[in-house]
This record gives sequence, structure tokens and C-alpha cells, in this order.
Amino acid sequence: MKKIKKHGLTLMALIAMLTLLVTGCAKSGGQKADQAAEKTEKKFINIATGGTAGVYYPLGGAIAEILNKNLPGVNATAQSTGASVANINLLTQGSVQLAFVQNDIAYYAANGTEMFKDKKVEGLRCLAAVYPETVQIVTLDKTGIKSIADLKGKRVAVGAAGSSVTANAQHVLESYGITFADIKPQYLSFSEAANGLKDGNIDAAFVTAGFPTAAIQDISAQHKVVLLSVADDKAEQLTKKYPFYTKVVIPAGTYPNQDKDVTSLGAKAMLVVSDKMDEQTAYDITKAVFTHLDQLQAAHNVGKHISKDTAKEGISIPMHPGAEKFFNEK
Repeated sequence: MKKIKKHGLTLMALIAMLTLLVTGCAKSGGQKADQAAEKTEKKFINIATGGTAGVYYPLGGAIAEILNKNLPGVNATAQSTGASVANINLLTQGSVQLAFVQNDIAYYAANGTEMFKDKKVEGLRCLAAVYPETVQIVTLDKTGIKSIADLKGKRVAVGAAGSSVTANAQHVLESYGITFADIKPQYLSFSEAANGLKDGNIDAAFVTAGFPTAAIQDISAQHKVVLLSVADDKAEQLTKKYPFYTKVVIPAGTYPNQDKDVTSLGAKAMLVVSDKMDEQTAYDITKAVFTHLDQLQAAHNVGKHISKDTAKEGISIPMHPGAEKFFNEK
């Protein structure tokens, strides 16, 4: 009896040990699986840019590449959009997490004015101001258009529907006493405007972007382009009424056959997110972008204007705490 009892106890002890061992392995395996899942969990960052012939698009592509290479677990992609106004709408819908937006348009959205009248947008936050954008008014030499005043009655591309270019066009024309009712407005992207000028379907186009702009370079490869100047008194009038604008000079030689400086207006392009983005993610994105500026410079000529020193200039909405943390570091 004693032997049987002893063997029974030994068997029970072995079973207990095996149970503990199996349970321990299961827990260990489960923990490893959880850790692996955490490591492979992706954070998707969709970047809203603009038309493919503008500046936002190549810069957005470069930023996506920077984030993918330097932020573990991040899957970033740049997408072509209708630019600033459309980008704000995409941000508020949660369709994108990062967007290029002009400082004037961001201000209108945050304050419920202009095209956002009675549609105030809450929660917009800036990561950084990146570079100056210039209102470029382009036509062809053969149209005979010599000044902005000559645009009355003409077919004029005023930017894609939902873009900041439309507002810029309205402001400039307004200073000359011209409204959209006085022209034949065409809501076209930069590439569509370029094709329209080349094909003779439009007479002039507003292009707000860093210069040189691919769309205008494309036109100038086949035709003699003419950039229209904003008269000094008109420029002063506009900068007083709309404080986001600054007077800008497009240097002679920026485009083929451009033999003199052209006076115009400039705004600032910003990287904008929602206040729903957590502080660490905003910090990580800002740091990654501003420690790899060489890649932005390689993507487009305006990259040379992007720097940590000027990243707070022209900001028209509150800065995200994560970006503030980065720029306050020494």
C-alpha cells in the first residue's frame, strides 16, 4: 500500500510540474507573440499635398520617404489633392494625418472667414512653416496680355477647386477692380493649366507655388511665357489688407526668356496636422523632417528655403506641442 501511495504521489508531482512547465511556455510564447505584434504594428500617415505639377507633391513624396526610413512602424504615403482648402477638409475628416496648407488658408479655416465663413475648423495645429510660396501669373507672349488689367474678359485658370490659388486670384484681381464675374474662370490644376495654355484653351493662369514651378517650366519648354507683375501700389494695398502676404520678387532668369524681375506676392506653406495627433508622433515627424533637410533640397529647389531657424515664421495657427518640444530643444 505504502509503495502504491508513494508512486501515486510521485506521479501527481510530475503532472503538476509538467502543467507548470506547459503554462509557463504558453505565457512566454504569448508574451513573445504580443511583443512581435507590437513591433509589426503599423502607424499609417497619409500626407495631403497638391497637384502633381506643383511643389507640394514632390516635397510630400520626400517627407514620406524620410518618415518611412527613420520612424519604425510608420507607413507614410503622399497623395495628390486639390491643395490647401481640400487638405484642411481631408484633415478634419481624418482621411489624412499631415497636410501642406498655406498660412492664409489655415487662418481663414481657424477663424471661420473667407471660404470657411460659418464653417470654422477647430483643432488645426502647425508643425512648421516650410517655405515661401509666390503668386505667379503666367500667360504666353502671343496672347498680347501685358498686365493684370488685361485679364478682364479672358479665360483664366484660377487653381483647382478647393485650392488656395483661387483665393489668391480673387485678391489680386480685386486690387485691379476685377471680379470673377469679369473673367471666365477655369478651375484647373497646375498641370491642367499648363496644358490649357499650350493648347490655346485658356489665356492666362494663376499658379501659387515656390519658384521655379514645374508647370511653368513645362510651358516655357515650348512657348515664350510672360509673367505678369503686381504693381507696387497694388502689392502694398494687398499686404495691408491681407497681412499674410509679403511682397516678393521673382528674379530675372527664373524661367527661360524672363529678362527682368517680376514683382508679386508671397505666402507661407506650412505642415499642418490635427490636435488629435499625439505629442510624441508630432515630435517624431518634426524631428525626422528637420534632420533630413538635404532630402527636401534634392526633391525641389524650394528645399533650400526650409530651415529650423525660419520654421516659426508666418505661422497663422497654434503650433502642436510636439513640434514646440522639438524647436525648443538646444
